Amino acid sequence: MQHRTHTCNELRLADAGREVQLSGWIDNIREVSGNLAFVILRDHYGVTQVVAEEEAVLNVFRSLNKESVVSVTGEVRERANKNAKIPTGDIEVVPKKVEVLGKCLYNALPFQINRSREADESLRLKYRYLDLRNPEVKRNIILRCNVVAALRQAMNEHGFLEITTPILTASSPEGARDYLVPARKHPGKFYALPQAPQQFKQLLMASGFDRYFQIAPCFRDEDARGDRSPGEFYQLDMEMAFATQEDVFAILEDVLPPVFAKYGTWNVASKAPFRRIPYREAMEVYGSDKPDLRIDLTAQDATALLGGCGFGPFEGNVVKAVRVSGFTATRKQIDQLCADVEVVSGSKPYWFRLDDKGEIVGGIAKFLQSDREQIIEGLGLEAGDFVALSAGKITAAQKTAGVLIKKLGELCPQHMKKEQYAFCWIVDFPMYEIGEESGELEFCHNPFSMPNGGLETLLKAERGEMDPLEIMAYQYDLVCNGVELSSGAVRNHDPEIMIKAFELVRLGEEDVKAKFPAMYNAFCYGAPPHAGIAPGVDRMVMLLAGEESIREVIAFPMNKNAQDVMMGAPGEVEPRQLEELHIAVTGLEEKADVVNPDAI
Repeated sequence: MQHRTHTCNELRLADAGREVQLSGWIDNIREVSGNLAFVILRDHYGVTQVVAEEEAVLNVFRSLNKESVVSVTGEVRERANKNAKIPTGDIEVVPKKVEVLGKCLYNALPFQINRSREADESLRLKYRYLDLRNPEVKRNIILRCNVVAALRQAMNEHGFLEITTPILTASSPEGARDYLVPARKHPGKFYALPQAPQQFKQLLMASGFDRYFQIAPCFRDEDARGDRSPGEFYQLDMEMAFATQEDVFAILEDVLPPVFAKYGTWNVASKAPFRRIPYREAMEVYGSDKPDLRIDLTAQDATALLGGCGFGPFEGNVVKAVRVSGFTATRKQIDQLCADVEVVSGSKPYWFRLDDKGEIVGGIAKFLQSDREQIIEGLGLEAGDFVALSAGKITAAQKTAGVLIKKLGELCPQHMKKEQYAFCWIVDFPMYEIGEESGELEFCHNPFSMPNGGLETLLKAERGEMDPLEIMAYQYDLVCNGVELSSGAVRNHDPEIMIKAFELVRLGEEDVKAKFPAMYNAFCYGAPPHAGIAPGVDRMVMLLAGEESIREVIAFPMNKNAQDVMMGAPGEVEPRQLEELHIAVTGLEEKADVVNPDAI
């Protein structure tokens, strides 16, 4: 290459005496005397020490700030003081010539490159191009590239075709807000960025393709959280014709374990077949449809045991108990645990302990003395056990118990085998639920799913012979370490069943045709049974890297307020651009409290 013969991670002791050319960023300069300076040169691959001994070379380095880009030509020699911490630690380069390729004009940087992860996140995102120079940060992006390549290779080996689907499409009611794009040639009309390629991949099955996949970009206007980035995300989208739920499971159970074994922070992962847990069992036993199976704690139903103990919050409610052995926390630590759980779950937890003498003490102990023996036997308690409790309507009690399990697992290493990847499938999701806002029957998970029992089950619900809330669907989630990696389903490919499923949520045939015209019409021309899933690439890499935030594995993430503070997006546009699109921006006076990107 024109600017280098070797990378900054390539030279070894065997290269001593050779003339080489290296190029990279000045990571550090340390002048130890008037005629000697040590320079650390860094590129994408690693670092090499450069020793400046000639006056002309010293003068060049003295004129430069750190992070300037230079090309160094010189001789490799053995280092007197070797550095075993770096691969090039046995050698150094003595330059005869230094060429400045890109000068850093600023003496002060926003943060130290090799300590950028300690900087405020807003600074990191604003100067992301500097943040990415940190080898630790860069390593996650390289990991992502390798994981995507491995996934792509595995899918090809399983006979899947990589087919790209449109980015500009029609708005579709898929659960989240759409990103809308005005259509210049069609005033008043809008494209939508796809929340997922859901309809397109099903149309590919109706088109006669057998196995489809893509590393698909998806766009949802939703709030950020630790495992979800606002704006866009990527998923390993796949669909299979003539497939069942078990066929989908078999593919992912073959594709994912080798990737996690090769690229994961930990080298222990669940082997196929992954454990299958029905949704209702997951909620009852783990308090979550995203259980972290690294934690061996579970929830017991204690309603019969404790519901009538006289403690007000238990009366008329479901009571859940989480028994923990070996939890020797102070009262202050227990109070902090309860406060943390309440913040996350929205419900107050309770507790008591069985001391070494077999007495119930602490927390709500005074309400439990009269039924002490029954409680000890019913919960299977042993001396020293700690019992955390939740109460409320069934969903609230389960959710709080789930948060207790997670928090207690984090506090008790003996109950959490952290350094592994524990996979499971959550299956048998309810087809319908009662909407929190509407109070009426709504789809629970995915309106495109096939109900267990097909048309006959829906007809029974229509005739009042069964509760629609009892209808299960061929829907499934893949969960790893308490993180939902993906959702999938066996699809409803029969127009008659599809219409009947929508009628139960007060939408008729004309509504189905209007909302999903292409898919409905395609199915009317004959469609095969098909099933699919879409594991999230960002979440997968986050788990593999051992990171807590998904933004650490995305090259250019938005901040929590869905802003790209580096590029200044979203931003204002020229009036003429709005005129071309027949758009007028109104109501800005009422939005005066919009967050300033520079203040984030």
